[in-house]
Amino acid sequence: MTCYPAAPRQVRNASTRIKPMDLFGSSIDRQSVAVQLLERIKTALIAGELKPGDYLPSETELTHSLGIGKSSVREAIKMLQAIGIVEVKRGQGTLIRKEPGEPLVDPMAFGMILARGMTRDVLEFRKMFEPAYTLQAMDNATPEDHEAIGAAIDALEAAIANDEQTACHDTAFHRAILAATHNPMTIRVGETLIQLVEAGLETSMQTLPEVALKDHKAIYAAFQAGDETAVRAAIEVSSQSWETTLTYLEGTEGR
Repeated sequence: MTCYPAAPRQVRNASTRIKPMDLFGSSIDRQSVAVQLLERIKTALIAGELKPGDYLPSETELTHSLGIGKSSVREAIKMLQAIGIVEVKRGQGTLIRKEPGEPLVDPMAFGMILARGMTRDVLEFRKMFEPAYTLQAMDNATPEDHEAIGAAIDALEAAIANDEQTACHDTAFHRAILAATHNPMTIRVGETLIQLVEAGLETSMQTLPEVALKDHKAIYAAFQAGDETAVRAAIEVSSQSWETTLTYLEGTEGR
């Protein structure tokens, strides 16, 4: 990553429209222009010089100030739109979102999908992350969250009774716990992880549905009791059960 010097801090009101020279510096080398502009915007956000609710400089301002073509500016803006960072408001400009939008393209998800051929890496990440977000949810859950988690367990039990269980019944439980964290970053990472392991969960739902139900009930019992040790232990048991059915990844022999 190329580092750029931060501009002097400025006191600004909400929804400020920033001058390009204040944040993005001098002209950009023409190699990978859109990517470099993207990096400068990211650096400004990290440094706090560009804030949620601010408007980016106009396309014309960026073009003239940085000595780049309009097509490069548009490409960079489209990249930011695709990952849910900016919103283009007709007649007003390009606004930095106050909260991340639903990304059209999630680079993190694609990166994890490409890495999922390494089964052990996925399993190790799940073992680290699932207890962490479950404990976070345990601290933040509302009565409505508890109702949603309990309803997911009931729905899985009813589906098993009718021999209709699918991976969706399993993931509903995990998504309900994720939602109970009330942390957008945790939810985004967790949702990506769920999508990665969903095929494996489909296998376990057809081979060991009662075990999955038992595991969910054990996790939630510890969750309700606020027992961190028991939560970790129940998730460890659940992970071991699930790993025995993980057959959807290839190329892992000898790892």
